[in-house]
Amino acid sequence: MPEACSNGVRISYDDRGEGGPALLFLPGWCVSRKVFADLPRLSAARRRTLALDWRGHGESEAAPAPFGSNELVEDAIAVIAAIGARSVVPVALSHAGWIAIELRRRLGDRIAKLVLIDWIVQEAPAPFLRVLEASQSPDRWSVAGDLLFSIWLRGVGNDALKSFIAADMGGHGFDMWARAGREITAAYRRWGSPLAALAGLEPTLPVQHLHARRDEAGHPADQRSIAAGDPWYSVVELDARSHFPMFETPQEMAAAIERFVAPDRRASLRERRAGETSWMNSLPL
Repeated sequence: MPEACSNGVRISYDDRGEGGPALLFLPGWCVSRKVFADLPRLSAARRRTLALDWRGHGESEAAPAPFGSNELVEDAIAVIAAIGARSVVPVALSHAGWIAIELRRRLGDRIAKLVLIDWIVQEAPAPFLRVLEASQSPDRWSVAGDLLFSIWLRGVGNDALKSFIAADMGGHGFDMWARAGREITAAYRRWGSPLAALAGLEPTLPVQHLHARRDEAGHPADQRSIAAGDPWYSVVELDARSHFPMFETPQEMAAAIERFVAPDRRASLRERRAGETSWMNSLPL
């Protein structure tokens, strides 16, 4: 399996399909690239797809020193450099969206568009901030994790997802959960909200947010009203209930991402087919 070198750390990633712009799947904190389930494979039918493990996660090398979001950005840039991609669309799960936004700042128009998956894009609710605070406490971090798991899985009967969370996310200890809590809290404090950070990009770029339908306690709620005010921001509400909708509706998500990433290509194909039909109709048959 391919690896990239990120400042001396080996970063493992999957590389499937052909064609650009390439999709770069970015997992959240405390989770491996396996979180995307079948979604990268389905997307690879139409274009090149990459899915990485951050340092200290999954099959990537353990970090030799303390790290934070900046190092994750470097991990992603290392993968992009390794494959020589000119145009990339990050597909970011939850708070990996902060990494995707920073990639746009650093790489400019090489980051053509952004796809976000199930993220709190407004200001962080106070209860969520308290959970992040608890995740940084040696005495309370495991309780905080259990609470998040229960919220994410409320009303969900997907056994594969339940097993994944227990084995993959449950495999990380206090150090990683505390690091995640610190980095996510710092990002909200700095930027206010993901939407504010996105709106501050010059120029803005097209952003698609895919999220599951969840009740008011499970975040995120219906965000179509948010999208109405920003022409660059669109929302797709999925027929799913969990924080990890790729386990429930991977085909729906792959189709939505493809429509978002390549609308011009499909429009061009329609125009070409229309031209072919017009030419055939003019034949003296």
